[in-house]
This record gives sequence, C-alpha cells and structure tokens, in this order.
Amino acid sequence: MVKGANVGLSALSESSENGGSVDAVTVILGWSSPSGDGDADVSVLLLTDEGKVRDNADFFFYNNPTAADGSVQLLGQSPTEVGTEDRIQLDLTAVPDGIERLVIAASRHQRAPFGQLDNLRLELADLGGERLLGFSITDAESESGFVFGEIYRRNQEWKFRAIGQGYDTGLAGLATDFGIEIEDDAATEEAPAPHDLAADTEAEAASPRADPATDPMAKPPVTDAGAAAAPDSGSVPTETGAPAAEAAPAAAAAAAPKRLRTARKKVTLPKAAKPSLAENDAWNTARLFPATALNRDREREVRATSVLLSVMAQVPEFGRRLTAAFGAPAGRMETFAEVSLPHGETPKRPDGVIRVERAGRLWTALVESKTNGNPLKAEQVQDYMDIAARRGYEAVITLSNDVALDGSPLVPVKIDGRRKHKVLLAHLSWAEVAYQAKMLIRHEGVGNPAHAWLLQELLHYLQHDNSGCHGFQNMGPAWVPVRKGIDDETLAAGDERATQVVESWERLIRQVCLQLGGELGVKVLPVQRTGRGEDARARRTALADRLCADGRLNAEIRIEDAPGTIAIAADLRVGKLRTSTEIPAPEQGYPLSWVKRLVRQLGEAPADLHIETLTDGASAGPRGTLEKLRPEPGDLLPKDSARITGFRLSLSKSMGSTRGNAESGFIRSVDAAVERFRTGVLVHLDQRTARRA
Repeated sequence: MVKGANVGLSALSESSENGGSVDAVTVILGWSSPSGDGDADVSVLLLTDEGKVRDNADFFFYNNPTAADGSVQLLGQSPTEVGTEDRIQLDLTAVPDGIERLVIAASRHQRAPFGQLDNLRLELADLGGERLLGFSITDAESESGFVFGEIYRRNQEWKFRAIGQGYDTGLAGLATDFGIEIEDDAATEEAPAPHDLAADTEAEAASPRADPATDPMAKPPVTDAGAAAAPDSGSVPTETGAPAAEAAPAAAAAAAPKRLRTARKKVTLPKAAKPSLAENDAWNTARLFPATALNRDREREVRATSVLLSVMAQVPEFGRRLTAAFGAPAGRMETFAEVSLPHGETPKRPDGVIRVERAGRLWTALVESKTNGNPLKAEQVQDYMDIAARRGYEAVITLSNDVALDGSPLVPVKIDGRRKHKVLLAHLSWAEVAYQAKMLIRHEGVGNPAHAWLLQELLHYLQHDNSGCHGFQNMGPAWVPVRKGIDDETLAAGDERATQVVESWERLIRQVCLQLGGELGVKVLPVQRTGRGEDARARRTALADRLCADGRLNAEIRIEDAPGTIAIAADLRVGKLRTSTEIPAPEQGYPLSWVKRLVRQLGEAPADLHIETLTDGASAGPRGTLEKLRPEPGDLLPKDSARITGFRLSLSKSMGSTRGNAESGFIRSVDAAVERFRTGVLVHLDQRTARRA
C-alpha cells in the first residue's frame, strides 16, 4: 500500500487463502537497525468519531498492554532475520460501541529519530498467520513518533488506512493530538528505563473510571488537541496528526487534561520465604507436581505436558501469555491431554489439545511435546497438521527443549495448497515456558495468590533435574567434528557442519536471552546485524564461513536498561570465552576525571577485568587489567593525546569442551560467562553517563 490508501478488510478476507472472516487480525510493526541496537515501542489508541480517546484507558502501551474486553493485546517484541518485529492482536468483534478508529503508532526513547532505523513497515495478518497487506515507510528522518496506520469503521465495515505520519515531539506529540497529555520524555534524563516514552509523573487527580490508588494508569477523561478527519476523506494528516481541513487549535483542548504516567512500572520481587518449619534439610517440601519418581522419557513427556496444560487452563494470565502469539482469542480456555483423533485406519493421539471459546467461536490447537533431548518427529507433526486442516483447527503447537529459528524449521512439513483452511505451525521451547512463568510471578504479578502459587509449583517442576524440561542443552552432532576441524585446520568454507554449529550457537544465544529476561524482568534480545536484503540462510552461511576462517563464534545481546550491548566471543582455537561491552566517553569533563570515575565505579568488579581505551587515533589505545589500573587510573590516558571515544570492558574465561550442558559443557560455560559479566561489571556502571546516544 502507499501512504493515504485504504482498503476494506472484507476485501482482504475474500482474497486470502483462508477465505474466511478477518474479524480478528494481527498487526506487525517492524524495523531494523544498521547498528543492531535500534528500538521502538508500539502503542494503540481507541478513538471516538470525534477523533479522540474517551479517556486514558483507551491508550495501550507497555504499562497497559491488554484491554479487559480482549479487543487489544500487545504481544511483545521478537527478533527476526532482518531486525525486530512487534505484534499487536486486535479482536474487532470486541471493540466497544462508540469506538470508530484504532490508531497504530510507535515512538522512540528520548526523541531518537526513526531515520536511524531501516525497513520501517507495517503488515496485517489474519489469525492463521497469512500476511494480508504491507505498508513501508521510506521517508523517516528526524521524527521520533510515527502513526503507521489505522483501522476504522465505515458503513458497518472495518477498513485499514496507511498513514505514515511522523512527529518530531515523539509520543508526547502524537498522544496529545488524540486527547492524552503526557510530559515530554526528552525533558528528563533520569528516566528509569531506556525506552521510557514520557516522564515519570504522577496522575494529578482520580478519574471517574479509574482510581489512582489502585490503578497506576489513573485514567481520567481528556480531550483532543486536534481531531482527525473521517478516514475516507482522502486527506493526509498534518504534522499534528490531524488532516489539515479539520485540525483544531490547541485552545480547543479540554480545560484540565490529566497527565498520564507512562514511566515503566516498577515491580518488586516476592518477599523472602518464611523460615521453614522442617526439623532439618532432609525434610523435602511436598510438591503439587512431583518429579522425583520419573524414570522413563515417555513418563516425563506425559507428566510435563499435562502439568503445563492444566496450569494454563487454571491461570488465565499464563495461558493467555502462551497462546496469544499463536492467534488465540482472549476467552475461556480448556485443555486436554492424550486425546484420540481419527486419522485413516489408525487414530492419532496428540499429547494435548487447547481450546479457547469466545463469543460462541472456538479456537483449537493440537500440541505435540518432547522432553530431554528427544527430537520432534516430522511424520507425527505432519499427521497433526493434516488432522487440524481437515477438522478446521487453527494451530499445531510443538513443544520441546529446542529453540526455533526463523528460516530454519525444526520439522519439515508439507502444506496442501488446495486446502482453503490454513493451519499455523508454531513452536515453544520449555525455556520460553519457564521465562513466561518467571515474568508473571517474579516481576509482573498475577491477580490471584493461588495462581501465583500454581505458577511457582510449575516453575519448580520445570527446573527439577528429573523433569526433562531444561531448554536447549546440546550443540548437536556437528560440534565435535567442527572443533576438531578447527584444531587441525581442516575445516573449509562451505562445510555444512559449520552452518549447523552456527544455528546451534544462535539457539543458545536466544535461550541465554530468555533466561536473563526471566531473572531480571526486562526485555533481553539478541542483536542481529543483518545487511539489507540478506536472508537467514545467507547470513548463517556467511557466519559459518567466518567460523571456518578464524575459529570464532560471535554474538551480541542487549539488556534493557544496560549501558550497552554484551558481546560474546567463543574462540574455539584457544578454548576461551570473552564477554565485553563498549561504553562511550562522556560528552563533558576532563579525560583524567573520566578514567578515575570509571575505575571508581568498577571498585567491586573482578580484578581481572580488562579495560581498553578507544580513541580516534591510528594506534590502539592504552589497556590494562583493573587490578593494575586501580592505583594508577591515569595509565588509561593516551600518550599521543588522541581523542578518547570510549572504553571497552572485557572478561575472559575457559570454555567447556563438550557439546552438552554438563559442568564441563560449552553451554554451561556460556551461561556462566554472561552471568559473571552482568553481575560483576554491568551492574556497577552508571547508566546515565554510559548509555549510548
């Protein structure tokens, strides 16, 4: 689509392969960054026919991601082969009466320009995953907020319009135009998170629809500073977000708008456990889901699947979290284990079935699970895909310790193109299940204490040594021959085994991100530096050829709130792991003050921390260990007076040699190296001065 164009969703449903209704859709906002660390936050505003929100409750963002009626759900961000995608699920049948437009927007922290990002795009997909339309924004420059598009009613029909309107004033500018007043995020350097979109201001008064004492959103009624014209008018929004013909002056705003608190919610970890009443440590706490008696793989698989499905049905927040990304609606969920379904002469028994009912409609997914290192079987998954297509089910969900990668399916399946009904094939890692449980019970919270206890019991089960649900834990059969080929210099470019190791490395890094995110309660994503137009296979082939040439595996991860990315380098030639980060030099002050302050901040960091001064000179800057620099920080100053651009901090350790997750395994050593660097180095850095511009 082009800017200003519109299309009816009914026309899209008629032309789609599914040929069904598009009453519920998934909106995908995507972007990529040349530096690998660009980011943005999505938001949705529900507007009346006057072009404004009814109150702040109609503004959905990271602190208010889900509508109680299920009409809007922000599903979160995930990395792709070409950058980052953020997904929003919209159930148009649940949109309240009086809401005529759903505006889809995004903004950047501290007014960072969207011009720094590449491949800005919006896509619309049905719940089966079929992409229905796309809209690219190619003219982004200094704007720090963007309205990508909107879905609106016209003559009892839902339509989509491509907008692509930018704001130099970020979230504050676009939100104000739709009736919400927030303080400019660029005015405060003390923002508690790098992606805050507005200052951390308290609501000034209670709303008739929300009590600020119990609702941190405190959503009072506000009015618009400039309503937008009817979608079919053909007009293009002005710089304020409203068509020029109907742009209202600022004086038309409400007399007393209430400011919205958009700083990310602070969360508190659960209180310390009460002292145990056991006489000694030999008394084992009784568990709802015991794992000690499991001896066979089949027992582990059946037990883990049944435990997970039962908790999903009993804890709505958790079940919703795991199924929303697969197109499930918000509704009553029931789960079933070991269901027999007819299939030719021999019935098939998927490990589980998930059903969600909403407004008389059913959404159904078949579940096939594996535990320990057992791989998914392509013929089983194919059978379940065929059954689902024949019976009109929406999805098949595979569940195992493996981690799915874009462009590298875990199991190959054939899709019969003659079938109109399309079935989504999706994958969950046990590590992702544990991550979602941790996020809810340790950081975000659930509404019912019994639900929190159920999630804690599930998490204890998943983490038990005997459960078989420990996530990615094997670098694969190619690991040993590739390491041997590197040692004896016989590994040549083009060797498929090197590509397999690169894929295993990428799976490991994604799991590291899940583990860190669950522990910290923040977004942790791998940084993928992808060239324009480069697909997943080409990127991994290039990395594999580099592995053959220099014997190294490299990756970067970004932790929200951290001062920079963590670079991870595994040198297979010498058996060393190096974790590092680069921080920019302060913009003001004297170099000697900078290095003294840096060494002082790292007072509790490991003595073997290596610090290197980065300069714009031709030669490398001075370097040394923290132990030697503590008495003489001035040794970090360049002798040739070259300008200091930043500092590189790094730690090295020996890496495990085996391909598994044992104490001597490579996977365990990577986990330990990242955790040591985070707790020993990153936590001591001043985020305000170290944060990248």
